[in-house]
Amino acid sequence: MEESAVVEVRVRVPAKVNLFLAVRGVRDDGYHELATVLQTVDLHDEVTARLLGTPWAMQHPAARKLMQLSLAHDGGAAVPDDDDNLVLRAAHGLLEELCVPSDATPEELERAPRTELSLAKRIPVAAGMAGGSADAAATLLALDRLWGAGLGPDALRPLAADIGADVPFCLAGGTALATGTGTDTARVLSRGDFHWVVGVSGEGLSTPAVYAAYDDLDLGPSVIEPDIVLQAVRSGDVDLLAGALHNDLETAAIALRPALADRLEDMYEAGALRAIVSGSGPTVVALAPDEHAAREIAERVGDRFAQVCVVRSPAGGPRLAERTLQPA
Repeated sequence: MEESAVVEVRVRVPAKVNLFLAVRGVRDDGYHELATVLQTVDLHDEVTARLLGTPWAMQHPAARKLMQLSLAHDGGAAVPDDDDNLVLRAAHGLLEELCVPSDATPEELERAPRTELSLAKRIPVAAGMAGGSADAAATLLALDRLWGAGLGPDALRPLAADIGADVPFCLAGGTALATGTGTDTARVLSRGDFHWVVGVSGEGLSTPAVYAAYDDLDLGPSVIEPDIVLQAVRSGDVDLLAGALHNDLETAAIALRPALADRLEDMYEAGALRAIVSGSGPTVVALAPDEHAAREIAERVGDRFAQVCVVRSPAGGPRLAERTLQPA
């Protein structure tokens, strides 16, 4: 009996927060050595990949000469439409991995099968919550399934690391300790839920600019260890986590965007146990004692940010759903 063909795959992928981020110094290759604890929160983007044309013929792209790609999104001008978009970079990277050439003429491409990608953005752009990395991870998982490549998350990790530091973590989600440039991850046990208020600025902040500002401040390699954060997530102790949250890049983000210091103070005055800049910023995340308190804090600081939302962590990893075409 002939199997059904997958014609559409949807991947819902969560954002992340850095519970701990220490910069250990600059490597010989110019990248920064990190130790960071990452955890997903239930704020999601969704990537949909559709195969148009004849899904029954040569579904695996390695069996084809070419593949057309198109991308649509609802993220506005802040989301690039070219290969600066990590969705397209992930798709082209997977095509290269599967030995599908990309040097075709427009006439040749016109006759090739088409994969249509669409991106529904809910994670803020350039906000230190790995929105672009999450989208890239979702694209790799969606196309691996849609194209029948059969690689799976483990085999996709090297490709993910080439796209961006947070992409390997986003393939699995949950809670992880990351080292190196952030691409070497180890899963971490996490018990219970944590509740956060996310305060999003109206304007993003460039991650390279934040790292450059950190270097300019000449703070030296950080020696702070993530042990207490790891203990807190293992035990589900919100008070212990509040005392251990740490981000070396916060000082640099505030140097570039001084108003962030006021936004942190706003969170404290509203009742947060602890407030920090998320990743490279400029998003501020505040840890609350429980969901009810988080909603009260969000209401009190609602007029201080462009967007405020209440989220829970950990939020697991990407979730796949597919539509198949049954054989005639």
